[in-house]
Amino acid sequence: MDGNKLNDFAARYTAAWCSQNAASVASFFAEQGSLTINDGTPSVGRAAITAAAQGFMNDFPDLVVKMDSVTKLGTDTTYHWTLTGTNTGPGGTGTFVRISGFEQWRFGPDGLVAESKGHFDSADYQRQLSAGA
Repeated sequence: MDGNKLNDFAARYTAAWCSQNAASVASFFAEQGSLTINDGTPSVGRAAITAAAQGFMNDFPDLVVKMDSVTKLGTDTTYHWTLTGTNTGPGGTGTFVRISGFEQWRFGPDGLVAESKGHFDSADYQRQLSAGA
């Protein structure tokens, strides 16, 4: 995928995260694609990816994801993002959170994400859920 197509893909992926439509996030993944967050259990397949995205959307009804950058070096593609939102979903703490992270993408032959390994500072995230950003 060339640089312009990659930037467009990443911009549309970012918009999907901001849409409050979790299935639209999953549509960027191959049918049996996977999303792993902080070395947790992978969400495999679009239904599982939809559920993972929906969890964040439920927790942060005002969720906004900003694309910080997307880079490609050889076959390695890294999408850097910043998430902001107020944890007012069911059981929420009411605190504002601002956390940055990245996803390492591997694309399949269909041009969709076959595998994404997402990372963010979970200790800082937990601290912000309690005390705010």
